[in-house]
Amino acid sequence: MEPSEHPAEPDPAATPVKVDAAVLLLVAGVTAAKHPLVYVRLLIQVGHEPLPPTVGTMFGRRVLYLPGFFSYARHIVSVDGKRGLFRGVSPCVLSSLVSTVVRGKTKQVKKEEQTSLRSVLKETSHEMVVQCLSRLATHPFHVMSVRLMAQFVGREVKYSGIFSCVIWIFEEEGVSGFYVGLLPHLLGEVLLLWCRNLLAHFINSYAVDENVSVVGRDAGSQQVHFNRPYKL
Repeated sequence: MEPSEHPAEPDPAATPVKVDAAVLLLVAGVTAAKHPLVYVRLLIQVGHEPLPPTVGTMFGRRVLYLPGFFSYARHIVSVDGKRGLFRGVSPCVLSSLVSTVVRGKTKQVKKEEQTSLRSVLKETSHEMVVQCLSRLATHPFHVMSVRLMAQFVGREVKYSGIFSCVIWIFEEEGVSGFYVGLLPHLLGEVLLLWCRNLLAHFINSYAVDENVSVVGRDAGSQQVHFNRPYKL
């Protein structure tokens, strides 16, 4: 029997995605640029209200409005200066970089979109493992960034940077202190992943024409709303 003219090519599904320096720089830049938004959001979530509400009208009725992002940002600048808007940015940037590297090392390249339910379940299971590994690798940075930012509320100076966070958390709480709040994050991300992928599969398979895919499993716009109760 003559050998095949076209030697078998390796399965691209096992090929890791390469993460180059340009991607990491872009991730770091975007994370740093949006950090003031993340900072203000966290202060609002923990219930910090340093400014009085303003009086306005809605449908002809007088209502009270809580301060928005720009009012919060101006208050932070007046207290800590412009650099204050970037309190806790270093752990956030490191978290994004580590997450990008982990996902790049474990994510697989696929030739074509898989449409069968079995392939969707297999792909989603793989994505779940990647998601969990990424969260395990980055959660300590999340804990450090939250503690650095939350110090603004009580004007504390216990944590002054990444190294002081590592020392204080390890001395007071041990390794487990770096994974405080891990389960709610994992639960929200895993639930979102399975609901999103299965919903996209059933909509694309049964609700629309088979030649048109109107819902992509990689879309993440639902994430902000779905797993918000699980995040800080």
